[in-house]
Amino acid sequence: MSLLTDLKVKYKIAPIHEKFIFVNIGIFAIIAVFNAIFFLGTKSHLTLFSEYLALPENLSKILFRFWTIITYNFLHFGFWHLLGNMIALYYFGRIFLTFFSVKQFINYYFLGGIFAGIIFIISYNVFPALINENAILFGASASVFSILLGATTRSPNYELNLFGVFKLKLWVFATLYVISFIALIPLANTGGQLAHLGGVLLGYIYTKQLDKGNDIGKGFERLTRLFNGTKSNNLKTVYKDKSKVGGYTKGEFSEFNNQKKIDVILDKISKSGYESLSTKEKEFLFKAGK
Repeated sequence: MSLLTDLKVKYKIAPIHEKFIFVNIGIFAIIAVFNAIFFLGTKSHLTLFSEYLALPENLSKILFRFWTIITYNFLHFGFWHLLGNMIALYYFGRIFLTFFSVKQFINYYFLGGIFAGIIFIISYNVFPALINENAILFGASASVFSILLGATTRSPNYELNLFGVFKLKLWVFATLYVISFIALIPLANTGGQLAHLGGVLLGYIYTKQLDKGNDIGKGFERLTRLFNGTKSNNLKTVYKDKSKVGGYTKGEFSEFNNQKKIDVILDKISKSGYESLSTKEKEFLFKAGK
C-alpha cells in the first residue's frame, strides 16, 4: 500500500482528537511547503495564509474574511507552537472523551475557538491598551483549553499522573493555566491570552449547560461527518435475499464475518500498533472504511 493510503487508513481508525491532530499537522505541512517554495523563488516571505486564514482584529477586514473565525483554529506557523498545542490536544482530548461524546468534542473545539475569536475582536476594539494595535490570532490553543475546561468542569477531581512522579487534580492543573493567562496579559501575547480565557470560559459554560440538559453546540453536529467519517442516512431501496440458512441470509453472514475480521484487526492494532498489520489486513481495513 502507498503512504497516502496508509495515512487514509490511520485517519479513518483514529479517535476524534487524533483526527484533529492529523488535520492541524496536515495544514501546517502544506503551508510550510508553499512558504519554502515562495521564499526560494522570490527571497521574500509569503503572507497569503496569515492575511486570509488568520483572524484579524480589524472589524472591516473581518467583514470580508468572515471564515477566519474558523480557519484560525487550524493555523500554525511555528513548529514549537504546533507541537505544544498538539501534545495538549492529545492528552486533554483523551481525558475529555472519558466524559463526553465525539460530537461534543467537535462542538467544544469549534465553539471554543469561535467564542475565543469573538473575545479577541471585542478586546481590540474596546480596551484602550489595544484599540490602536494591529494583531492577528492563530493557533488551536483556545479550542484546546475549551476542551480542558469542559473536562475539568465535569470532573474537577480527576487525577493526572504527571510524568509518573506525582499526581495533580485536574482543577488545580486548569487553575494554574488560567492564572498564567491572566498574569501574561500585560507582558506578552495579550490577544492570545485573552483568547485563551475565552476558550476557558466557553468550556466551563458549555459543561454547565449540559449538566442542565441544554446542549448549546447541537448545531455543530453536522461537522461530525467531516471529521468522523459518518455516512449519510439516505433512504435506499433494499432487496431482501429470501434464501436463508439457519434464519440468516447470505448477506447477513457476510456482514457478520467482515465485522469479526475488523474486530480482530483493530484488536491487533491496539496491542501491537498499526505497523504490525500485513498488507492484506491494511487493504481490508481501508476497503471496510469506505
